[in-house]
Amino acid sequence: MVVGSGIGAAAQDAAKYASKVLAYDDPKLGSKAPLAETVAPLLADAVKRAGASALIGTATSSGKDILPRAAALMGAGMVSDIIAVTGANRFRRPAYAGNAIEEVEVGGTVLVASVRQTEFPHPAPASAPGAVENAPAGNVDALGAEVVALHATQSARPDLGEAKVVVSGGRGMKAGENFKILEQLTDLLGGALGASRAACDAGMVPNDLQVGQTGKVVAPELYIAVAISGAIQHLAGMKGSKVIVAINKDPEAPIFQVADYGLVATWETAIPALIAEVKKLKSAG
Repeated sequence: MVVGSGIGAAAQDAAKYASKVLAYDDPKLGSKAPLAETVAPLLADAVKRAGASALIGTATSSGKDILPRAAALMGAGMVSDIIAVTGANRFRRPAYAGNAIEEVEVGGTVLVASVRQTEFPHPAPASAPGAVENAPAGNVDALGAEVVALHATQSARPDLGEAKVVVSGGRGMKAGENFKILEQLTDLLGGALGASRAACDAGMVPNDLQVGQTGKVVAPELYIAVAISGAIQHLAGMKGSKVIVAINKDPEAPIFQVADYGLVATWETAIPALIAEVKKLKSAG
C-alpha cells in the first residue's frame, strides 16, 4: 500500500513489485512527514480490504512508529526487526544488540512484522505491473498530533541504508572539521558518510548519520570504520556488512573482532595515504 498526497507515480512504481497496490491518496495526508496517528488506521483498513493475513513493513524509524499502533488497532500479534522467516508464522530476530538470536512464533489470524531490510535481497520487478486500486482515506484524524518542522540534511551522496560503500568516523576523529577528510574518501568511493553514536552525541556530525542499534542499520558491500572503537550498539548496526575495514590506533579495539581487514594506525596517517592510493587507481583506470 502507498499513503500520501499526489502519490500516483509512487503507486505505479510499487506496482512493478506487487500484483495489487492500494493507494490512499488524499490532500489531508500530504503533511511533510507521516504520522502514526493518521497512517496506522489506513494500514488496518488495507489489511481488511485485502483480506490479508500479514502486515509487513520495514524496521525504519517510521515503521517502528506506525506498525505497533496498527497492530494494536487490529488486536494482532507483532514481531519486530525480523532477519529471517522460518515458517508461516515463525521468525528470527536479534536481541541484546545482536548478541543473541530469538526465534519467535506469532499467533492469531493476522500478524504484523517489521523487517530489517538489509537482511533480505532486493526484489526484481515482475514481468507485468500489478493493478493500482484507489482506496478512500475517510476521516483523517491526527488525534491532536502535528508535524511542527522537518529538519533534513540535504546531500548528493546516496542514502546510508542504500549505499554500497559506507565510510564512518568515530569519537577518535576528535572534531567535526576532521570529518571533511572522510568526506573526501567517501566521495572518491561513491559512498555514504556515517558516524558512531559517540561522534554524533559529541556534536561532530548530525544525528542522521548515526550507524548503530539506536541509529541506522546498514549492510553495504564495503564498510570502512575509522577511529571507531566498536561498542556493541555500533556493531549491531553494521556487522552485516559484506566487507568490514577497521582503522584504529588501539590494537585492542573491539572493532577488529568483526573486521575482515584491520589497520592499526592513526586516521591522520592512514586516511590521506588511502585517498592518495584510491586517486592513483582511479586515474590509472
